[in-house]
Amino acid sequence: MPPKSKTKTTNTRTAPTAKPQTVARPDWPALTPASPASDLECSSLLPSQILTIPRLFTSSLSAKYVAFLRSLPLITTPGRPKRGDAVRVNDRYQIDDPDFARHLWEQTALKDLITTGEIDGEVLDEKQRQDLFGGEILGLNPNIRIYRYSEGQFFDQHYDDSNNLMFPKDDGSSVPAKTTWTLLLYLTTCGGGETVFYPDPPSRKAAPPPPVEASPEVGLALLHRHGKECMVHEGREVTKGEKWVIRSDLCVKR
Repeated sequence: MPPKSKTKTTNTRTAPTAKPQTVARPDWPALTPASPASDLECSSLLPSQILTIPRLFTSSLSAKYVAFLRSLPLITTPGRPKRGDAVRVNDRYQIDDPDFARHLWEQTALKDLITTGEIDGEVLDEKQRQDLFGGEILGLNPNIRIYRYSEGQFFDQHYDDSNNLMFPKDDGSSVPAKTTWTLLLYLTTCGGGETVFYPDPPSRKAAPPPPVEASPEVGLALLHRHGKECMVHEGREVTKGEKWVIRSDLCVKR
């Protein structure tokens, strides 16, 4: 059962963001072949909370990235977390790379779909978009994280925190920003490994709504609210194969 409130929750928050590894930036593969925005749909798995974009990465691009990511120096997270942190067992790589974050935002259909495209078949005006995403959208968090979940690995129930940062602009300056939505880009399909969300009940006496599940699919982008609006969620144990994920966050002005 998920916790009833964030104030009473223990062992469900995300571990503090680790300092990015001080290594040379990877020579990321080109983001081609890319799926055009006109061929894709952004739809709600849960209105105003969870959005999905199937096939943001093509199957060939996903395979190319998985092959490349295997060459990175992934580090296995400790099996025994610090007190108050959620249990997470996976292999991960983390780096600050504004160029790759910008390319991922601009060279895929992500920017067009989020800033101007239809959501659930409806074109939102600027106010509706800012209400949904928490402000004026800037792009993706330069802090890029790569996750590999092998058989038996998982991420226990937790919340994703919102973070403040200085968002880099093309002219070399930066603007105060904050993260409002998590981006998970799945590169593989696997057995198990579902990302499961637990909506809060409408009242203390009401039964909790059923969980909302998102299964890893090749090329699927999943975005969900985090910070104060975050639902408790988990990454279930992988039972077959591997789950590869590119993680970033949507950034808005603050």
